[in-house]
Amino acid sequence: MDRTAHDKHRGYRNKHDRRYMKDRSSGEGDERRKEKLSRRDKEREVREDDTKSQKQSTLQENNLNADVSNWGRSGGVYIPPFKLARMMKEVQDKSSVEYQRLTWDALRKSINGLVNKVNATNIKNIIPELFGENLIRGRGLFCRSCMKSQMASPGFTDVFAALVAVVNTKFPEVGELLLRRIVLQFKRAYKRNDKHQLLAAVKFIAHLVNQQVAHEIIALELLALMLENPTDDSVEVAVGFVKECGSILQDLSPKGLHGIFERFRGILHEGEIDKRVQFLIEGLFAIRKAKFQGHPAVRPELDLVELEDQLTHEISLEEKIDPEITLDIFKPDPQFLESEKRYEELKKTILGEESEDEAGSDAGSEEEEEDEDEDEDEDDENDDEEEDEQQMKIKDETETNLVNLRRTIYLTIMSSIDFEEAGHKLLKIKLEPGQEMELCIMLLECCSQERTYLRYYGLLGQRFCMINKVHQENFEKCFVQQYSMIHRLETNKLRNVAKFFAHLLGTFALPWHVLAYIRLTEEDTTSSSRIFIKILFQELSEHLGIRLLNEKLSDPSMQDSFESIFPKDNPKNTRFSINFFTSIGLGGITENLREYLKNMPRLIMQQQKPVSESEPERSSGSDSSGSESESESEQSSSSESDREERERRRKKRRRR
Repeated sequence: MDRTAHDKHRGYRNKHDRRYMKDRSSGEGDERRKEKLSRRDKEREVREDDTKSQKQSTLQENNLNADVSNWGRSGGVYIPPFKLARMMKEVQDKSSVEYQRLTWDALRKSINGLVNKVNATNIKNIIPELFGENLIRGRGLFCRSCMKSQMASPGFTDVFAALVAVVNTKFPEVGELLLRRIVLQFKRAYKRNDKHQLLAAVKFIAHLVNQQVAHEIIALELLALMLENPTDDSVEVAVGFVKECGSILQDLSPKGLHGIFERFRGILHEGEIDKRVQFLIEGLFAIRKAKFQGHPAVRPELDLVELEDQLTHEISLEEKIDPEITLDIFKPDPQFLESEKRYEELKKTILGEESEDEAGSDAGSEEEEEDEDEDEDEDDENDDEEEDEQQMKIKDETETNLVNLRRTIYLTIMSSIDFEEAGHKLLKIKLEPGQEMELCIMLLECCSQERTYLRYYGLLGQRFCMINKVHQENFEKCFVQQYSMIHRLETNKLRNVAKFFAHLLGTFALPWHVLAYIRLTEEDTTSSSRIFIKILFQELSEHLGIRLLNEKLSDPSMQDSFESIFPKDNPKNTRFSINFFTSIGLGGITENLREYLKNMPRLIMQQQKPVSESEPERSSGSDSSGSESESESEQSSSSESDREERERRRKKRRRR
């Protein structure tokens, strides 16, 4: 049939009518199909809801009324702790695999909780709780938990290392296992160029070396490996490692640390690394110069293990390491009950029997508290009296009070504007009997430390000498001590001390009889003591003037004190004293000594005449010998006078 004839048979007037009818018929079919599909979908949803409700009801029934065989499967369903404890109590066969799995999950959760909870303040409380868990069975869990916690928070690495150090004293296999796993983690991170994991592993190893759980050899091997082919990241990690454990390496292996720093110096001189890393190396050298101040090996609150109790493990980076990953996975133990009993006995030896008695004591403590409160009120008064008596018996042998007193005196002297303010403040300090000497010593010490002499110290010392005679006597003792140890002082300190005492003598705050301790002879003086005497008398001449100084030195009442400075026992010592004062420009104070040296032959003759007259006349031989001795004495006196005249002429020529 032709297409046009077919259209006429159908009643289509043209092709547009045909398309319209076709679209209309197709639209009606689509609507019917959609309705059918929607009905089917609704029926499916109803069926699925029914099946879900049935499954939920069955799961709840299974959780509540499950058999023992399904209790250990805690992988997908969360079981609250109270329900888990109830389920464990209901188990009759304690050696079954399911019960062992439940205890394994409880052990894992407990160890993770304790490790995540530890910090520097509560570590002493966490350690007994940790030993309460079976660390022999869960040593793999403990190591994994420590490594994960340290990776998450590297700032607490020293705390985790201290925790491991304590556990290592009782269970060395736990410390060795952790060290092996960390070394293996370091090797893997180094091969993979994983900087984040590498930094965490290196920091943990450094603090284990600080706690001496790991031997220092592994630290040196690690540094040698990092610096063998230096890159920016490897050098940066090595610098951080040395900052962490450099203090203990300096004590345990100074030669090894010196070699590492020489390698750092070579890398710095090569200049192939980044500027930022070069600055890090320079900062590390500055820290080493300061002896690692600010980077202690172990903080005081984390120093929990004695060196004698610690066990150190030696592991090399070159040896093969077995991480024993199977320890992290549950495995049934055919001797489960026996191993648990053994650990309970071991726990008693570690923690003592008090841990078991704590539960019973808590129950009875509530009944006894009321009786104890009444007894405590009566005993408080007696305890206070006993404490007072004990405090009276305490004696400080560390001299902390003396150090604090010296610090107070020093700060008062250095912070005052003038000597009057300093004297006023120092007098307010309460000094115990016998501590006055400390004030004089500190004043003299402060004066000697100055670059140049300050009159401030002399005025302050003068003020104290005028106020109290005790201070005057103490300064006399200080003069004697300083002169006896004058050879130990540097030239600058020697000059300041001499000017200080010259001020006290020049103002007559210190009595002049202290000069009797000085003996001015060639044998009794040294170069330091001569410089001291020179500065002392030069300052006195400036304070008093040469005329007043000469009058004071020629005072008849003080001649006994000045005999040691102006000796008359031997012509040699007399000439030495004259020459000394003449050389320092103070020859005017030696006039009396010069006259004495001139008249020395006459005095010798006058002393010999009464002796010769008192003796009876002897034979002519004795007379002749006497005449000869007199002639010899006259010749010696004339020769000495000639020598003195020659010396004077030479001095005049030199002056010209």
